[in-house]
Amino acid sequence: MGAAVKYDEVEVGQEIPGVDYRVRRLDLVMYAGASGDFNQIHWNERFAKMVGLPDVIAHGMYTMAQAGRFVTDWAGDPGAVVDFGVRFSSMVVVPDDDRGATITVSGVVEDKLPDKRVVIGLTATSGDAKVLSKARAVVQLA
Repeated sequence: MGAAVKYDEVEVGQEIPGVDYRVRRLDLVMYAGASGDFNQIHWNERFAKMVGLPDVIAHGMYTMAQAGRFVTDWAGDPGAVVDFGVRFSSMVVVPDDDRGATITVSGVVEDKLPDKRVVIGLTATSGDAKVLSKARAVVQLA
């Protein structure tokens, strides 16, 4: 975790450089245990393909969590996020190989609010697909 971002140091339109988050099948199995979501589409390739998916897919909430991690890492304070929401727009397909999949998250400061809060618009992609849409976080800065 870096130093906390200060409100006076950010400007509307400021870009927050993208970060890549690797996703492997093991990550999905561990997330299933933590979340209690053991749906077979998240770990069983045969089942996922049987129900018409291209392969195992990441949990939507796992994908959302990577975007949340991006914001808290940027802010330098895990408690800084006061509001966070996304819509799921595409799947993160996770092949069974050493590379897995990659979720790339980037952001832009969309607004500065009173009380040292900022609105961050987020972009999350995997491959050529935008996997989150209408992704926004309101962050309390120092």
